[in-house]
Amino acid sequence: MKSNHLSNGALLPSIGFGTWQIPDGVPVKDAILEALRLGYRHIDTAQIYGNEQGIGDALKESGIPREEIFLTTKVWNRSQGYSSTLNAFEESLAKLQTSYVDLYLIHWPVVNLHEDYAKMNRETWRAMEELHRQGRARAIGVSNFLPHHLERLLPHANIVPMVDQIEFHPGNPAKDVLDYCHQKGIVVEAYSPMMKGRVFDIPELQKIAKKHGKTIPQIVLRWILDQDVVVLTKSVTPQRMKENLEVFDFELDASDKALIATLETYGRSGTHPDQARF
Repeated sequence: MKSNHLSNGALLPSIGFGTWQIPDGVPVKDAILEALRLGYRHIDTAQIYGNEQGIGDALKESGIPREEIFLTTKVWNRSQGYSSTLNAFEESLAKLQTSYVDLYLIHWPVVNLHEDYAKMNRETWRAMEELHRQGRARAIGVSNFLPHHLERLLPHANIVPMVDQIEFHPGNPAKDVLDYCHQKGIVVEAYSPMMKGRVFDIPELQKIAKKHGKTIPQIVLRWILDQDVVVLTKSVTPQRMKENLEVFDFELDASDKALIATLETYGRSGTHPDQARF
């Protein structure tokens, strides 16, 4: 498995296993155990996903040393703020049954319509820096932050976020975020790479997949990785989970990349960070 270097020297596996919408208990536990069996060593969850307990159970049952697994979770909007972030972190650690996480993220930049979200983000970040100093959050970062959100945070930060996890796929290549983060030494991580299933209906991707004898998800994942972006995959089907790791035995050529570049008009599949009100 290839990895990306974070600014603190840690290695972040380039392909991660995402757990959004996988129910807690047996479903997420079984999915994680299968992912680990197939070779995944990067697991992504969040406070709001409600499945941290099941993930903790799976990690414990797997028998794989904790230090071999890169584990990410995120603080939810309603837990933002200095004290509430510290409390949320303790709750996440208890459910995950671990003494530390490898990466802790602010889930969204916008808290709600009525609060000064920039100030709230700063207080949250202050708590995260404290957790990082304690060694209990080995790396810290953000999610869904656009350049203007980062611009409001960075002047008040002692530590530059190490990761920005964003919606990233052929329909939303987010060049502004990618360029900004690469300039600041922030690793970009892609979620929703399959555009909530829309990639399967795009003729251009069907054509490229047929050309290489690969699946459409494999083409999309390869395209993302080629941009030095970490990608989160999500499937509970063992065969698809396996296929999502098999993307290092072929390359996209210039014509493939040019064709994919025309897909930007498909746009986002999820909420724009400036319109998030949850």
